[in-house]
Amino acid sequence: MFERLHPAAPTEKQKMLRGELYQAKDAELDAERIWCQAQLLRLNSTDHSAERTALLRVLLGSFGAGSEVRSTFACDYGYNIHMGQGVFLNFNCVLLDVMPIHIGDGTQIGPAVQIYAADHPRDHATRLSGLENGRPVTVGRNCWIGGGAILLPGVTVGDDVIIGAGSVVTKDVPAGATVAGNPARILRSK
Repeated sequence: MFERLHPAAPTEKQKMLRGELYQAKDAELDAERIWCQAQLLRLNSTDHSAERTALLRVLLGSFGAGSEVRSTFACDYGYNIHMGQGVFLNFNCVLLDVMPIHIGDGTQIGPAVQIYAADHPRDHATRLSGLENGRPVTVGRNCWIGGGAILLPGVTVGDDVIIGAGSVVTKDVPAGATVAGNPARILRSK
């Protein structure tokens, strides 16, 4: 009965996964990041073989058939990354996955693309306290993201979108649009 009246406080991981403010310097999260980094060291030292695909299937939340991730690849946890079928990530991509990152079937991502689900409070005192948060990022099917593009926390990219190289995507992109620039602006709509 006492537990019903006073439920256990959520863990830092539970808060992170709900998009709430959380302490990243937490023993459970530290252990998961260390495990992820060990897997990435193995992954980034293998060729594009069956071993590499097997490692990606262990590391990521889901990894669709025919998908490919070239080295070097970096992420925080791995389990929050979900790639559909036939997804391609070129060299040196970084996905900060404190919240889910979904990449749809057939999407092609150029070199040095960065996708951030990790965020930080805007208030300096809260930020100095070590609290962080995140917002999920979703990329639709059959998108093409040019090299060096950055997708910020909370962004949703519709199906069949083209994002120009070097663009910084700060807000949602509707299906079929072509965007470019910093911040990315719609150049062409479906």
